Parts: sequence; C-alpha cells; structure tokens
Amino acid sequence: MRVSFGGGGTDVAPFCQEQGGAIIGSTINKYAYCSIVPREDDQIIVHSLDFDMTVKYNVRENYVYDGRLDLVTAALNAMEIKKGCEVYLQCDAPPGSGLGTSSTVMVALLTAMARWKGVELDGYAMADLAYKVEREDLKIDGGYQDQYASTFGGFNFIEFHGRNNVVVNPLRIKKDIIHELQYNLLLCYTGKIHVSANIIKDQVSNYKKKDPFEAMCEVKALAYAMKDELLKGNLHSFGRLLDYGWQSKKRMSSKITNPQIDELYEEAKKAGALGGKLLGAGGGGYLLVYCPYNVRHKVAARMEAIGGQLADWNFELRGAQAWTADESRWAYKQVHVQMPNGSYEFHV
Repeated sequence: MRVSFGGGGTDVAPFCQEQGGAIIGSTINKYAYCSIVPREDDQIIVHSLDFDMTVKYNVRENYVYDGRLDLVTAALNAMEIKKGCEVYLQCDAPPGSGLGTSSTVMVALLTAMARWKGVELDGYAMADLAYKVEREDLKIDGGYQDQYASTFGGFNFIEFHGRNNVVVNPLRIKKDIIHELQYNLLLCYTGKIHVSANIIKDQVSNYKKKDPFEAMCEVKALAYAMKDELLKGNLHSFGRLLDYGWQSKKRMSSKITNPQIDELYEEAKKAGALGGKLLGAGGGGYLLVYCPYNVRHKVAARMEAIGGQLADWNFELRGAQAWTADESRWAYKQVHVQMPNGSYEFHV
C-alpha cells in the first residue's frame, strides 16, 4: 500500500488531463495478498479472509457484478480466467483507510492471475490495466496514483496527463534520509473509514470554481517542491510543506476533513509536529504527521490521548511481487541432521 506526501487529487480527471497532475509518495509495508490454487473442475471459489466471505463462479457462465467481491469478479473477467481455481484474498488494511487499499487489492489480483496464466505485463501495462478495471469496468471514481504506486513500489514522483500518459520517476534518496524520515513520521488511524468515491465526486464538481481550482494548482506545485526538498534531505522543510499541502487540499472539497480529524491534527501541531496530512481522498482513515525526533514521543502521546491509534509501519521499496510455490517442497517425510554426538531424524 502507499502513503502520498503531496499532490493528492491532481491525478483525478479532468484536472490531470487539462493541467497535468503530480504526486509524490512511497509504498509501505502494508500488503494485499492473493493466492491461487488450481482446481480440476470448472469451479472458481473465492475466499475473502477479511470479510469471512466465499463466492463461487462457474467458468462456463458469464461473470456478473452483484456487489459481492466485485473487485475479484472484474479481475477474473479482465484476465479471462476460464480454468477452475480457488482464490484466497487477504489485506492488511480495510477499505477506506486512505492507503489505496482497493487498488492494491486489484494489482495483487491481476499480478497473481497474470503469473498463473503466464502473461507478461510490464509495470505500466499492469497499472493501466488495474486503472481500467477499477475506473472503467467497475465505474469506481478515483485517480491514477494508487495503481501505479502499488505496481512500481518505492519512492516515486509520478506525473499524470491522462490515460496512457503517466510517467513514474523513481527517486534516489539516501538511506540515512529514508531512516530519518521514517522515524520522524507518525501514522495515526482516526478510527473512521471513508468512501473515497463520494469525496472525489465532490472534488470534481468543484473543479471549475475559483478557490478549489487554485488549491489544486497549489497542491501540484507543492508536490514539486516536496520532491526537491526530499532529494536534498531537507526533512524539516519537507515536514512544513506537508502542512501547506494539507491546508490547500482542504479547500478542494468540504468533505475532506471533519472536526475529529481537525482536532487530532491541531493537537499534534501543538505538541510539536511541523505538518501532516490525511491520506487518501479524505474524510477518515490514516493521518500522517511529521515531527522532529526530539518531540516525536510527545506528539505520539498527545494523539493517543485524544483517541488516535498509532500504527507500526515502515517504508517498502518493492512493488507488486508474484511467485509460484513448488508443492514438492512440502512433501517431506523425514529430516536428517548429523551432529557431533550422533545423527538425528525428524519425521514430519
């Protein structure tokens, strides 16, 4: 999954098509997992371990969107899966958390299915396919960044000019800077999830209004500024720019924040945080806060005291991964080891 530092919302049409959008962010060690086990019949059985739900399909029938695991249904349809299998799906964060959960799940599904079918897709093709399935096939409102972030992984500055015109610029950041940034950032769950599509619709409806449009332009400019400061290692400046971005983003839609989020953020700043932002479209989910190392403990204590839930996390520099398990490795009958005092056998 990902955290976006700046530029959020500028990857949404029509702004990105007419003005060009830009996002700076990184993936983190929160994952979506998809496992596929072949079957010998025509049944596809999908197990959502998070929702304790099982949905069955027959490969001889058309895939129908019925509100039950439609992300999976759309992925099966897009990849033209016509062989029986069992699919196990699990995710480290709930939908509406602001970490790009649904897009991460989609990329995980498509990556696993492509590996199973032997279909080779480069990063751009995979991210574009995930975008198409979510935004066009399922009609879920949103931007481009989540599919590209999940697919490519790591720290990236991504520029958007509409469909099939996206450029992912990997950022070469010194390890010491990454470690310091990691320590100085707090990830706090607000306790509420959001429906990003509703907020995106409101943002799009405000596009032609003067103040929201100017705010979007400022958010885009801040993404470029944050990229420069991060590459230079100027982390306190980077932290203060987070605050500039948050103040600008709130002007894009009245649905982006609420009194509880505002209280968490203001109390964090009073305790010494330099800046921060709500992740995702807004309305709930995770709040990211930057604070100098010597006040980090104070900020953390204050946020927890008023109901914030701090998460353990780290940066993840890899993108989507897929592999095939060799079941013959599971068929051990005995394990033999020779020690100085004799040999041992373990039957497993």
